Parts: sequence; structure tokens; C-alpha cells
Amino acid sequence: MELRQLRYFIGISEAGSLLKASSRLHVAQPALSQQMAALEQDVGARLLERSSRGVTLTEAGKAFLAHARVVLDDVERARQAACELAGAPSGPVAIGLPTTVGLVATVPLLQACQQQLPRVQLRIVEGYSGFLREWLLAGRVDIALLFGAGPDPALVKRPLVEDRLVLVTAASGRRGPRRMALSGIADWPLILPGQGHGLRSIIDEACQPQGIVLDVVAEVESLSSVKRAVEAGLGATILPYGSVAEEVAAGRLRASHIDGPSMLRHVVCASSVTRPMTSAGAAVIELVHGLIRRMAKRKEWPVRWVGAEPGG
Repeated sequence: MELRQLRYFIGISEAGSLLKASSRLHVAQPALSQQMAALEQDVGARLLERSSRGVTLTEAGKAFLAHARVVLDDVERARQAACELAGAPSGPVAIGLPTTVGLVATVPLLQACQQQLPRVQLRIVEGYSGFLREWLLAGRVDIALLFGAGPDPALVKRPLVEDRLVLVTAASGRRGPRRMALSGIADWPLILPGQGHGLRSIIDEACQPQGIVLDVVAEVESLSSVKRAVEAGLGATILPYGSVAEEVAAGRLRASHIDGPSMLRHVVCASSVTRPMTSAGAAVIELVHGLIRRMAKRKEWPVRWVGAEPGG
């Protein structure tokens, strides 16, 4: 199996036909067909279905495509790692951010990277924490900020901050207390993400030991939609304070502190144990560590810093 065969296979899958792929790759069509036949023989499975309308991937081809892209990405990372020894960190780095973290960290992270690591091409991917972990292990992202400080044998985790959850209500209508017991959230109609969402899991796991039954009137996955629904008076929600700080300051929403250590999210910077890290990736990890620490210390992100101190 050769790297050029993987590149040709990816090119054909993206083009949808041998003719278009031939033009894009600047390789003669008979040569492409010959290379794909050799690749399929080497793999031991049919990867492409050919017809008069073009080329489609078989189920085996779809599975192979994901791995082929990871292999070529790893080759590029290896090339970058070798090149970086001769100069400043450079090359692409993909970092995954949960949506609620991205809301406060994306712009500062982009600004810091442009100023401190100008030769690094940063790609930010937002998603649920559970998805980000899968993408990290699959090589789709190099680094991810995840929730949960517990041990994970597949990941290297660096603790960053504790993010407290608050009850969020509309500025008009019923006013929530400044502080409330965990049991108090049962008195509010709630709009929450669905079962299996990381935030919902924290809330459910906190309530279950105390037998607290929540009045969930709607399940909504979109952060922006949840905030708009609460602002419209359709219910309350539970979110990290940082994700609503702007609306609270503007007087559109209110936030009530929920007592209890269980209503905390632990944010960590994670990387894969098995995938080698380029110097650009390592530089971005240090950049993230320093940036989040400064944001927490200056209260630009209302969280508590729990990570290592410089020189510690």
C-alpha cells in the first residue's frame, strides 16, 4: 500500500468520478484505475462501485476513507515535526472546544495564537464533550478541552478550571434567589439538553442521590436557542455562568448560584496518549494553559483556576 494510492482514493471519493478525479489530480484515468485495483487487492475488499453515473463508496470504502485521511494527516504531522526542529512552531493544529467554552474562549484563543504563534494554522472545532473525545482519539483533532478530571487511560489530561453551574431565569417575571439549595431547582420549569448530553449528565447525577425530580418542560440541544427560550419566559435552565454572563450584565437574564460541590464542571486540556504531538501542537497546549489561567485570574471568564502554576 502506497501513500499516493491513499491520496488518489481520497481524491476519487471527493470527486465522485474517475474522470473528474483525473483532472483534479493530474493523473491519467487508466493509471488511476490501475492504482485503485491494486489498492483493493492489497486491502482485500472492494472499495469503489463504478457505474455510468460515476463512482460511489462501498461500506468498506467508507470505513477505509476515514482511516486513509487519518494516515495522511499523520504523515503531514510527521513532516511538520521534522521541519519545526529548524525553526519556530508551524503547521496546522486542530483544537476541539465544547460550545459553552467556545463562547468565551474562541476569540481570545485566535488572537493569542496570531500574536504568539503566527506560523501555526489553528483550526477550532466546536462540539459536545463526548464527541470531542471520540474525535481526539480518531485523530480528527489534536487537542480538546473536555469536561471531567477523572482518569482516562486513553488521554493525557491537564486540569484547567472549575466552572460552576447556575440557574438561569428571565429578567422579567418570577425572580430567583441570589443563592439556592440544589433542591430548589425542582421548583422551576426547566429547558435542558437531552439525556446523554454532558451538562445534562452532571445535573441528573447531582439530583439523583437526593431524590430530586426535575420539571423538564422541553429538551433543546442548541445553546443559543435555550437562552432565547429562557429570555422569552418559556422556562429556566442550568448553564455555566460564563455562557450567560453577557446577557446577565445586559439585564436580559438572571443567574442564581446553586449550592453544592456537585454543580461544578471540571475543564481539562486533553490530548491522546497514543498519537504523537507536533511541536506546534505542544506550543498550542502551552498557549491554552497560559491563556485560560490569565482569563480566570482576571475574571474575564468567571471560573476558578485549578491548574498548575508557572514553575510548579
